[in-house]
Amino acid sequence: MHWEDHHEILRIFAPQAFSFKENIDYLSRSTDECMFAIKDEKIYRALALENNTTVLIEISAENDRILEVRFLSGTTPENKAGRAEVARYVREWFDMDTDLEPFYQLAENDPLLHEPTSKFYGLRNVGLPDLFEALAWGILGQQINLSFAYTLKRRFVESFGEKVEGYWLFPRPERIASLNVQDLADLKMTRKKSEYLIGVAQLIANGELSKEKLLEVDFKTAEKMLVNIRGIGPWTAHYVLARCLGFPSAFPIDDVGLQNAIKLMLGYEQKPTKEEILHYAKNWSGWETYATFYLWRILY
Repeated sequence: MHWEDHHEILRIFAPQAFSFKENIDYLSRSTDECMFAIKDEKIYRALALENNTTVLIEISAENDRILEVRFLSGTTPENKAGRAEVARYVREWFDMDTDLEPFYQLAENDPLLHEPTSKFYGLRNVGLPDLFEALAWGILGQQINLSFAYTLKRRFVESFGEKVEGYWLFPRPERIASLNVQDLADLKMTRKKSEYLIGVAQLIANGELSKEKLLEVDFKTAEKMLVNIRGIGPWTAHYVLARCLGFPSAFPIDDVGLQNAIKLMLGYEQKPTKEEILHYAKNWSGWETYATFYLWRILY
């Protein structure tokens, strides 16, 4: 049993290689984050459940590894299924079901991974469990810096999301599917990105695309399904494969952040070539997602 149900409080037991502090430090990297708030080493956020109810939760940690999820403002789900759904979300958000020991063993003698894994031990591939949120974040972040991506996300969420006692829920795909490009004009992003967001929302809203369908197939098939969607190139596809679907071999090799991290680690004057990255990545087979995530972490 990976969690205990105490009705208003859930206790979630993390694996050995887990540090709440490292994960909360990662989540604190942007002051423009709008999907949750962090105060006094506790995370506060709203979650929409499958039965169309919303809960407000506070997540804290005991001894850095036992997470305590407290329901706020009388939003405790009365049935155990609802509480189990929240426990599953938190476990998935912090990727608690992945055994990281083999990755850390691999990283011990790796010239690029040894330093970040030592420095950020216990950091998890903090994900985006909701498929539409992951795709939207990937689209919003295309070809712009991280700071402006957060600005666009905040505008998008505050324009079309739902606010529950001060906390935002990400816009539902059904809401965005009914819009036209002009409805997104005030967000100040490219027309193409507006078209891509609406198109992806429509695919999810009408059932053509779902997280379940992507998880029913293998990695290469899921990648192909994603890149066949208008506006989803290899970078966005691998971002979603890693951050939402949990595929361990997702590898956005053309990512500028990854290139900059390797440049920094090796002391290069120029960004590494694709061939150079592939040379170093030979040892990462089956762990490309985590290798990328830890290298990204040294930049922020």
